[in-house]
Amino acid sequence: MNEKIKLISGNSNLPLAEKVARYVGVPLCDAEIDRFSDGEIAVKINENIRGKDVFIIQSTNPPAENLLELLVILDAAKRASAERITAVIPYYGYARQDRKDQPRVPITAKLVANLITVSGADRVLTMDLHAAQIQGFFDIPMDHLFSNPVFYDYFRGFKSDDWVVVADLGSIKMVRNFAKKLSMPFAVLDKKRHVANQVEILNVIGEVEGKSIIIRDDIVDTAGTLTQAADFLTRQGAKEIYACLTHAVLSGRSLSLIEDSPLKKVVVADTINLGNKNLTNKFEIVSISTIFGEAIKRIHQGESVSSLFEY
Repeated sequence: MNEKIKLISGNSNLPLAEKVARYVGVPLCDAEIDRFSDGEIAVKINENIRGKDVFIIQSTNPPAENLLELLVILDAAKRASAERITAVIPYYGYARQDRKDQPRVPITAKLVANLITVSGADRVLTMDLHAAQIQGFFDIPMDHLFSNPVFYDYFRGFKSDDWVVVADLGSIKMVRNFAKKLSMPFAVLDKKRHVANQVEILNVIGEVEGKSIIIRDDIVDTAGTLTQAADFLTRQGAKEIYACLTHAVLSGRSLSLIEDSPLKKVVVADTINLGNKNLTNKFEIVSISTIFGEAIKRIHQGESVSSLFEY
């Protein structure tokens, strides 16, 4: 790979950044990302990046320190005269706050887009946005990748006649493509959201009785919706139930809820570092590093990224 490319990793997901670097074929840039004694973020890039094509890899999941760290690294790279700076954000935090659905609330996903742009990003590379319209919040190029290929590789050995892929109304397009590639039918859950992180499953549109299920979604946070869906589908006569999720936020009581649920296996991507979560054997992690690595190569070489969407 051309020596002009530089990869810098923040602290939010160093294991993923190391995998991406191995795929791209360049080492991570020598950079110190530390804290002053009062907790302020201190960044120093120890290599010359003047005129380089710089990719900064950092998910922005909570705590908010991860987002602020990305902004500070972006500013450091801009002031070090990098030729082009791409913010590689495997998980784009605050994506669920993408509209005003109540009076006097912010559109935080847009605010974050502004912060990233002002801090020095020339381009953004991310995956499985909670709302696709967030791409329009940026006035710089954004490449929106999809994790379906790695999950397809995991599930393609399953017998299509025995399985149904289940989506909620917000993820129908993603799930339809996933189910089509697996040659499986899909069903849709009708749910009602009372307050944030609290939903009620009302109905399922499609045939699930006597079938094994793959629940496909972009995010699992508190796992309330996921485990309620598993309970509901079990009552509807479904057999074994798998979940297939891109961003494993896993906050609050999520792990205990999943452990006590009918879910047989929860397959998640490594967009968020799960090293400190003490996951049980119900979980299996698949890596999206090759997708990001290939996208970085193509962006650097001026090649098409859209061909990655075909799998």
